[in-house]
Amino acid sequence: MEGKTISDFMINEQIRDKEVRVLGENGEQLGVMSSKEALRLAEEAELDLVKIAPKAEPPVCRIVDYGKFRYEQSRREKEQKKKQKTVEIKEIRMSPNIDTNDLNTKMNAAKKFLAKGDKVKITLRFRGREMAHMQQSRHILDDFAAALEEISAIEKPAKVEGRNMSLVLAPKRS
Repeated sequence: MEGKTISDFMINEQIRDKEVRVLGENGEQLGVMSSKEALRLAEEAELDLVKIAPKAEPPVCRIVDYGKFRYEQSRREKEQKKKQKTVEIKEIRMSPNIDTNDLNTKMNAAKKFLAKGDKVKITLRFRGREMAHMQQSRHILDDFAAALEEISAIEKPAKVEGRNMSLVLAPKRS
């Protein structure tokens, strides 16, 4: 049932399998029977026959009130979406000739992002003649990562991408 949207379920006459395993309205096993017989049982109970596990052998069907089943399914999906946490990547840009105080300000911003659970991408932008001294500026990124190592781990080490050198930090799992 996981990963299925509500419209993916086959109901009543849509079920064309010869034999199906049937679950009653309270979840009890009714056994393996023909789909016609299962449909007859569902109609007697004035409920619907819903195929909940089509890949099983034989497919599993359940006798339920389809409207109520759809409602519960949508509520379950909403709950799962609430529990998901999307991890964002926040970017901090600097130039290679950054001053110490500016660097500290950027570090404090990175600490806040990491505390919230976001990943942080630190980017050094090189312009003009700064391009000739790219490798000498690598220590800025290394120092940045070292200063934040108690709350973060390096996810992607420093690497040059065109005119930028960047590094990605992820919050440490506690």
